[in-house]
Amino acid sequence: MRERLHTRSVEFNGYRRQDGLWDIEAEMRDYRHYDTQVPGGLLPAGSSVHHMMVTLTLNDELVVQDVSTRMAATPFSACLEIESSLKAMIGARIGNGWRRAISDRIGGTNSCTHLRELLINMATAALQTIPTWKAQQLKAQGQSAIDRPHYLGHCHAWRLDGPVVKRLFPQFHQPTLQESHEPD
Repeated sequence: MRERLHTRSVEFNGYRRQDGLWDIEAEMRDYRHYDTQVPGGLLPAGSSVHHMMVTLTLNDELVVQDVSTRMAATPFSACLEIESSLKAMIGARIGNGWRRAISDRIGGTNSCTHLRELLINMATAALQTIPTWKAQQLKAQGQSAIDRPHYLGHCHAWRLDGPVVKRLFPQFHQPTLQESHEPD
């Protein structure tokens, strides 16, 4: 037996734009399943404690061209003072160093913990959206991607010495020392 007390829902969406850019959107909502005393009074059950949306506009190289943020619900009015803080991410590139760029540009009290958390995970949504779409388009045209896929070596299934990479991307497979001495 248990009672649900808190729900955080997060959704990410990726869009291809007509102008050749890409939008990655994130929406996060926190709410409680019971009436909660907050500094401003009583927050009824089901009402948002946090409700925040972020849109990153990226180019093909995953460089941030624009950022928009909307904070529809926050626990304090002071939170709204940093609603435009993510503009500091313009020019940053999603890839190696993304987390560091977030920390350097909008770390600490320069922004909001929840907005930073969304940005960190928006990188994954961008990588699921943009390179995957581009690779699928090449494949549909009978071409293959020349570059090494970005996800190789970044999780257990896509490890360079594993069977998935050996089967699907043999050109990038890196056998273990033991495996390289075994006969085929």
